[in-house]
Amino acid sequence: MRRVCQTVCFVAFLWLFFVVCWPYGAQPSRSSTGWLPIEVDAESGRVLMESEEARAAPFLQLDSVVFITDDSQQEDLNGDFGAFRITTRDTQQLAAEPVDPLGIEQLDRLAFSLGPWSIHERRPGAWPTHYADNLAAKEKIAAETFLTIDPLLSLSTALAARSWVWSLTCAAIILAVCVLIPRGFCGYLCPLGTLIDLFDWSVGNRVQRFRISGDGWWVHIKYYLLLATLVAALCGVLISGYVAAIPVITRGLLFTIAPFQNGFLREWHLVPPLNWGHVVSLFLFFAVLALGLLRPRFWCKYVCPSGAVFSLGNLFRASERKVESTCIHCNKCVEVCPFDAIKPDFTTRTTDCTLCQTCGGVCPTHAIKFVDRFDVVDLKTINDPPTGETRIGRRGFLSAATGTAAAIAGGLGIAGVTNAFGAGLDDPNAIRPVRPPGSVPEQEFLQMCIRCGECFQACPNDVLHPMGFEQGFEGLWTPQVVADWAGCESGCNVCGQVCPTGAIRALPMEEKKVARMGLAIVNTETCLPFAGREACQLCVDECNAAGYEAIEFTQVHTEVDDFGLPVEGTGFLAPVVRADKCVGCGLCQTRCYGINQAEKNLLSESAIIIEAGAGKEDRMMQGSYIQLREFERAAQQKQQEQSGGADSYLPDFLE
Repeated sequence: MRRVCQTVCFVAFLWLFFVVCWPYGAQPSRSSTGWLPIEVDAESGRVLMESEEARAAPFLQLDSVVFITDDSQQEDLNGDFGAFRITTRDTQQLAAEPVDPLGIEQLDRLAFSLGPWSIHERRPGAWPTHYADNLAAKEKIAAETFLTIDPLLSLSTALAARSWVWSLTCAAIILAVCVLIPRGFCGYLCPLGTLIDLFDWSVGNRVQRFRISGDGWWVHIKYYLLLATLVAALCGVLISGYVAAIPVITRGLLFTIAPFQNGFLREWHLVPPLNWGHVVSLFLFFAVLALGLLRPRFWCKYVCPSGAVFSLGNLFRASERKVESTCIHCNKCVEVCPFDAIKPDFTTRTTDCTLCQTCGGVCPTHAIKFVDRFDVVDLKTINDPPTGETRIGRRGFLSAATGTAAAIAGGLGIAGVTNAFGAGLDDPNAIRPVRPPGSVPEQEFLQMCIRCGECFQACPNDVLHPMGFEQGFEGLWTPQVVADWAGCESGCNVCGQVCPTGAIRALPMEEKKVARMGLAIVNTETCLPFAGREACQLCVDECNAAGYEAIEFTQVHTEVDDFGLPVEGTGFLAPVVRADKCVGCGLCQTRCYGINQAEKNLLSESAIIIEAGAGKEDRMMQGSYIQLREFERAAQQKQQEQSGGADSYLPDFLE
């Protein structure tokens, strides 16, 4: 049963990561054109229409709601007839009736329209939400489920950020379950443990030369690593993402298998480049697996700090493994125990036992039972044969004291080094990476981001890249927007939906589309129109297509005649960014970089760059971005009234 549970959970983890988080099943809303009206009921608005494209439009299904527009009046808002429900469909004809009763004016326009009509999956002009809708449709359970039930992540994040983390509730639930099934997460649920089992079966059991005993200084590393992690968190430095079980496997799969998924299912040139951060993560991931060469499940038994949390939770166990007096000291249970949870006298190390019942399956006398912790009926004699263990543990008091001191010193040392050589946020010249929309303030972001990699996998077009050492150890593997590679899709909010700690807030689409992650800055020295080289409106077109309309034109380099009048046909239209509308999505930079630099070699870098920092981004722990925008508009209007109507959004050199 344990193997079945492991398999189901491992497959579920892979499904959530590689299918649910895979964004490229999303499709923009579809349309079908060329429909001609055959019959219109002037009273009800029921319409019958035909088109040769009926078969080529699979979204036109019975009972689906669609939107009909008159193509002959596309520029006229009255060309939108509204929402209709499809009632009949055959090879070339459709019948549909209004979802809501139509007014007299709409019925008249519908009755007198000769077409052609277009049928749309979503209301024309509506803000795109296909990436968000796609994730919501696939999330039968949350994509970040396994991350949220790792209690070390939420506990350390809450300590580091000094704030409530919503996943603490999930961690509390799994710890409560483990009262009934001690360390059940490690024995039944953990996908990293299952992957380690697969490695041990396929590789570790075939390589014996590196084997060590199960009785050494390393047996309590997980407790000291847990203590160091919590001490560092108390000092405001989050390191649990580097050592906790689920981030290790999530990040490992992100950097090993996800690039192949990207390359085979899309194109290889779309795979983001590697940096030193990738190398460090891959080394850590394979080191965790390679520990199996020392002993089977070495990581799970002796190193994993997430497992240490569950081990301490075992102190409150309701049930445990017991050994009856019929034990014949055959040692088979010791040999098969995957967690080194059986003492030399065949009794149980209760903090390590996962209640997996593997030992019970090999016991020839059925002397092993799994009962409530207070069941003491007919048990074998303790310390027979002698274990040589002290009451405080196998390593004794001295080793425990030394390890504890080293763990505290290590946690303090890591915190000190990280703060000394980290992001340096107090320095006005420090790097200010562009973070995903909805990111909390930078200091809290670094304390709450567990570097799990979920947002990278869920991000369409790989807008988000993991940082290397640009912010030192503190910023390693945190997400940043790389607008030269791609821009943030206007119909996407999935990074916040899959973030397990709230470092990226889970924003509704209405909030996300106005949340500023940065500000586009035009380099007037290199921008082609500003430099007087040639006309270019790539950034304007891209911004308008995305729906933001945050870049406008200004006339530059216009020649004048002797009378001071502009000479017709001279000058260029150059882009001007409206700070009140720009959200820093980076689509303009992507377009400028891809065409003017990469394709035409006209520039050494994009002439429009997304920058973050004070006054250029919204970084809030809570609150509404819509309300913030409304407040800013009111303040801007008041400022314009006081200044006589000047456009305060224009840069100083244009004002």
